[in-house]
Amino acid sequence: MFFEGFTLEDRQVEGRRIRLRRGGEGPPLLLLHGNPQTHAMWHKVAPTLARRFSIVAPDIRGYGFSAKPPASPDSAGMSKRAMAGDLVALMGDLGHERFTVVSHDRGARVAHRLALDHPERVERLCTMDIIPTLAHFERADMAFAMGYYHWFFLAQPHDKPERMILRDTEDWFDLHTSREPKDRGFFHPEARADYLAALREEGTVRSICEDYRAATGIDLEHDRASRAAGQKIQCPLLALWGSKGSIPKWYDALAIWRDFAAGPVSGGGVASGHYLAEEAPEEVLGWLGGFLAPG
Repeated sequence: MFFEGFTLEDRQVEGRRIRLRRGGEGPPLLLLHGNPQTHAMWHKVAPTLARRFSIVAPDIRGYGFSAKPPASPDSAGMSKRAMAGDLVALMGDLGHERFTVVSHDRGARVAHRLALDHPERVERLCTMDIIPTLAHFERADMAFAMGYYHWFFLAQPHDKPERMILRDTEDWFDLHTSREPKDRGFFHPEARADYLAALREEGTVRSICEDYRAATGIDLEHDRASRAAGQKIQCPLLALWGSKGSIPKWYDALAIWRDFAAGPVSGGGVASGHYLAEEAPEEVLGWLGGFLAPG
């Protein structure tokens, strides 16, 4: 079953629409998806986590069927600070003042900023298949530029990449999600249908590009200011990555994360490509089991 026992709902948070699924009972656990996906990416792990936690799985700002900000010269509407602010407001509206975050890809970048801007709200943090954005750019070389070429394509001025993607959105989706080769059957049919429907929603492709534009400008300004002020992640951090992907080829991920964290850092590779929770859900759940319930 696809998200059996979960509700699918829309909420207005500070005047903006957020689509989300909720389910389970227990301490609050916020699940944040990446690009070019929706909250549907958690369908293989959320039902198990819901046995122990109150799951909140939203479409983050600009993605899925949540609110889409307009393009702007500084892309501030898709800054990770603005995106994180939505989530703090959402969790507060749901009665969750302090919560744990499990996050993937772009959602993990939002989660990193959330933990820096709102340390009192984040109990524990798990990131999947990233290192901090600032660390990526400061270590950029030919391998990174070729492997993550989409960072530079999507960040081109509005609306050049949008027009190219919108000419054949499904073909772009298949190409973009094939950094490790996969066929169309890789994603669950309902998840794939949700991803594609969201990409065809007015404003989604623009918001994705604005997300990446923000990463090259306003997000770096925020990240550098945080570093200069000595701000680091205060809560326990679990960093996971796909052992078939690029992160372990290019970086000592745990060493990098320890530079950005004041609390304990643990983690390791999962036998998957980029889409850990969909390719290796049992292994992901194994890591989360120990991290979310220490001792």
